[in-house]
Amino acid sequence: MENNNNYKILVVDDEDRIRRLLKMYLERENYQIEEADNGNDALEMALSAEYDLILLDLMMPGMDGIEVCRQLRLKKATPIIMLTAKGEEVNRVQGFEVGTDDYIVKPFSPREVVLRVKALLRRSSTTSFLKTETKAKNVIVFPHLSIDHDAHRVTADGKEVSLTPKEYELLYFLAKTPDKVYDREKLLKEVWQYEFFGDLRTVDTHVKRLREKLSKVSPDAASMIVTVWGVGYKFEVGSE
Repeated sequence: MENNNNYKILVVDDEDRIRRLLKMYLERENYQIEEADNGNDALEMALSAEYDLILLDLMMPGMDGIEVCRQLRLKKATPIIMLTAKGEEVNRVQGFEVGTDDYIVKPFSPREVVLRVKALLRRSSTTSFLKTETKAKNVIVFPHLSIDHDAHRVTADGKEVSLTPKEYELLYFLAKTPDKVYDREKLLKEVWQYEFFGDLRTVDTHVKRLREKLSKVSPDAASMIVTVWGVGYKFEVGSE
């Protein structure tokens, strides 16, 4: 069994049986689990403590998962998996727009939840030990933008940009091959991989959020993500 003792996960759902089920399966994998049964408590806990991942129910009395995610994203980039019911497609799209990294539809398989948690944690884990002088930096540098892949750090015009794991992976995937055009299906397959089964609009909402975050620091960096109408997206360096 993997040693996951260092990973702390917040499970948020107003149904006690769902929380107990998720806690049981995740604790079997040695994750540290904390719980909240409403959005207000979840937001307070997420802002005051450091979690490696949040499993967040979409529909809850009071503050729902969308609003929790929206407010949390103003301060933190903690990975979030949204738990949704069938027929909540519009709300799932809203969730991606405010920064959700993935979603799972109820009723779900607990084993699938564990696999998705592992996949998202694997992508979002920062490799701080690689910052030692024994490792060479794996850095992509462009005018106005640099990506340190070892540290999962993005800098635009000298200022660090806080991205969610999915936003980072999308940017890195595009930037690895400048001027190559990818359609949405290819981006879903390569960035979301096997653990995501979703809507092509997911790509559009993530590109939109990525551009917005970059443009706050450097409009020039944001302009490198180019829409190829009728096809998809590419990363374009341009000329100085």
